[in-house]
Amino acid sequence: MKKTLTILIALLIVLSITSLFIGASSMSLFDLFGPEGGEAWELLWISRIPRLVSIIIAGVSMSIVGLIMQQLTRNKFVSPTTAGTMDSASFGIMVALLLFTSAGALVKMSIAFVFALLGTYIFMAILNRVKYKDTIFIPLVGLMFGGIVSSATTFFAYKYNLIQSMSAWLYGDFSMIMQGRYELLFISVPLVAVSYIYANKFTVAGMGEEFSVNLGLNYKQVVNIGLGLVALVTSVVVLTVGSIPFLGLIIPNLVTIFRGDNLKGNLTYTALLGAVFVLACDILGRLIIYPYEVSIGLTVGVIGSGIFLYLLLRRKTYEQ
Repeated sequence: MKKTLTILIALLIVLSITSLFIGASSMSLFDLFGPEGGEAWELLWISRIPRLVSIIIAGVSMSIVGLIMQQLTRNKFVSPTTAGTMDSASFGIMVALLLFTSAGALVKMSIAFVFALLGTYIFMAILNRVKYKDTIFIPLVGLMFGGIVSSATTFFAYKYNLIQSMSAWLYGDFSMIMQGRYELLFISVPLVAVSYIYANKFTVAGMGEEFSVNLGLNYKQVVNIGLGLVALVTSVVVLTVGSIPFLGLIIPNLVTIFRGDNLKGNLTYTALLGAVFVLACDILGRLIIYPYEVSIGLTVGVIGSGIFLYLLLRRKTYEQ
């Protein structure tokens, strides 16, 4: 497994360096250390480095909260995308744009967090009431719930002429990331650290309330912390970068295929693979129609949906 970890770290370094030198404005090492290197360094510092940091933080944090959500719900196909968390955060942003038009990003994030947390709790309440606990049925319920929330968001956005504003906030895209627009993502860093601290407790909580209580674990407190982490990270990423679908779903599943179900042991692999995956998708989006760019939401959505279908078919084949 150390070999796998080394490969992931090497890929992250290579892709990170590649990401710094790809964009609409061409740049090379010669430009950086040549006679007119000032402009190249300015471009690197103002645009390319903030974009790279944003990609890594978003990939790491969304993958980890996806793993936590799957552990708490005991379902491999539940994630912020398939549980209505991301749609609820989007609804919160719409409310913030409607009622607090002049508010700063931190206020908008707080409102998005409240709605994301509320939406996640509603999904968990629905999950507890569903008697048919099939692995595929539960995320379908979450997708339907998310669809209802998304429809409400679209309705109010049309009614109050907020469609363009909502699109600008929610369209997953790293092209507008630069100094002054990505610092909010740093909130996710301590949340990832908390995920490592509570990893073992999340594992026990994933075994069910009765089992957890018998082991002396405060089940409700641990679940609340886990759902709070999921909601807050999702709100930060959606508000800063936009919607990145399927990321928290496919990355934990791919890690689980090769490493099994061990949340604490899988956290580092999940974080690295998430960062590598988003970096690869972003580079692909910048190269496919160069010098123009395909948004990260589209590239991750297309590739992620394909991997999601593979996981579904793999499960069906495995059960047979």
